[in-house]
Amino acid sequence: MYTFSPKLKMAAIAFMVVGLILFAVGAFMNAGNGIDFVKDQIATNAIDHYAPDAANAAGAAAAELAAEEHAEHLLHLYHNKPWSALMIAAFLFTGVALASMFFLAIQHAAQAGWSVVVSRVMEGMTVFLPYGGALLLIVLVGSVLGYNHLFHWMVKDLRDFGSENFDHFLKTKEPWLNEPFWLIRSVIYIVGWTLFAWILRKKSKTLDAVSNHKNYWSLYKWSVWAIVFFSLTSMSSGWDWVMSIDPHWYSSLFGWYVMVSYLVTAIAIMILVSIHLKNQGVFPEFNDNHLHDLTKYLFGFSLLWGYLWLCQFELIWYANIPEEAVYFQQREDVYNLTYYKMLIPNVVIPFLMLISSSIKRNYTVVSIAAVIIILGHWLDIFNQMMPGTVGPWWQFGLLEFGALFFVGGLFLFITMNAMTKLKLQAKGNPLYHESKIYEYPF
Repeated sequence: MYTFSPKLKMAAIAFMVVGLILFAVGAFMNAGNGIDFVKDQIATNAIDHYAPDAANAAGAAAAELAAEEHAEHLLHLYHNKPWSALMIAAFLFTGVALASMFFLAIQHAAQAGWSVVVSRVMEGMTVFLPYGGALLLIVLVGSVLGYNHLFHWMVKDLRDFGSENFDHFLKTKEPWLNEPFWLIRSVIYIVGWTLFAWILRKKSKTLDAVSNHKNYWSLYKWSVWAIVFFSLTSMSSGWDWVMSIDPHWYSSLFGWYVMVSYLVTAIAIMILVSIHLKNQGVFPEFNDNHLHDLTKYLFGFSLLWGYLWLCQFELIWYANIPEEAVYFQQREDVYNLTYYKMLIPNVVIPFLMLISSSIKRNYTVVSIAAVIIILGHWLDIFNQMMPGTVGPWWQFGLLEFGALFFVGGLFLFITMNAMTKLKLQAKGNPLYHESKIYEYPF
């Protein structure tokens, strides 16, 4: 059995405490700035923003009103910063726990032999799902109640035929993008993921207690249903929570793009947890061959993410449809320091560091690559959400790092605490011996 290392436990608690302090200070500073602060930033050109077209306004009064409305809009974006920072961190680590459940179900459904040794690591990571889901629901419910303005389509006037701000495009999406149905779907996603993860852990524990054909096939069948549920909900949750931040924009492969982002991060964390357990002397079954295969997935999914990013960019660039191209225009104009540069940690570095087969067995190099990839995909989620939620107010400050430290520390604490309650050796699985003696032929 694994004993939670005191040093690691203190590190996790320290991350949470420091993260909470940074986030609280950042939120306090954010709440203290009002409309005068925004107008001052506009007057001094301290932020990059799209100013209202005063030249087309009918008179000075109309121009002044347009400027006031623009300042109010920028104030909403500014006050979105704490919510957006929390949303990014919660979405990333909840997605990691979800991808771990999916990857675990894939192994059981495929009856893969090599991965049985690592299955308990995957199970431990899924325990975070209800906690991360609760953090996400805090942000989502806050959006519905009007405590933040992360989702532009929730403005009532935009879907009211009698309003001068009526938006026909958003009205056509109202059957899907309406607050009650959207929030109900969100609850179904989180409850369903949590339930399937719990069932898979329970079935695995039952198989350990009584290793027979009936229990093994029960685990297999529930894994298949978990894959089906994940396939449907991972796609639609990407639409609901990320793509709807930019409601006029759409991409037919965006759900896959988002899913692969947190799947890569999940594989990276699996590697780090497995190496830690091995270094603690409680996971001797994990060897170079298992590391090699996990790193192959890390390498392959990193390239898949890059492929999806390029496909989305190339197709939208080639079609040159304004409703689609605006997504990249906004990121090129205001987020040019982060958007294209995130390809370096997410594609270039994994490709150069992990392409060699022998390097995939080097614990130090693979660990460094895993940490880089985790940070790279945090940056990816940052680029997905920040342009539509905070606009020109983006930065890497107290709020962003505070949320990352707090949620990351919470994930670390819950995952490693869960590992203390699991038998690391899934000896009840009939493929366990095959996994234990597995050797990659190269």
